[in-house]
Amino acid sequence: MKIHTTNFTNTLIAIADDCPASRGEIPPQKGDAKSVATMQFEMLSRNPYQYTSDDVLFQVYVQRNDLTESERPAARQQFFSKGQPCFRASPLTKRYGWGVHSDENGRIALLGCDTEDYEKLSRDKNLQVVKAMKSSR
Repeated sequence: MKIHTTNFTNTLIAIADDCPASRGEIPPQKGDAKSVATMQFEMLSRNPYQYTSDDVLFQVYVQRNDLTESERPAARQQFFSKGQPCFRASPLTKRYGWGVHSDENGRIALLGCDTEDYEKLSRDKNLQVVKAMKSSR
């Protein structure tokens, strides 16, 4: 079975051209259930450069589907047997003003689009810079 990945290395996913945020915003909580954006934000803001994109996306899937520890290995293989949307399609990069930087090991961190680090990385010639997907066509 072919396994797909959403991981990047040495890459900055810059915010979408039509992102309404002028700085990194914490995704608002609506009701009791956490949104995908909230789960991704919490995981990455607390643990910069600790997880890969695949780790974060799969962990959100685990939480939303309430998978047990024993179900996870088979579920991860099944999850990545189909291509998954990467962080270019995340609400964090499309709506809330967060860039996602992947280091040389594929570990990721959030950077507010109004920060010095974001600015510096967006001009770094050693990094691949890709834009998040626009919300509108």
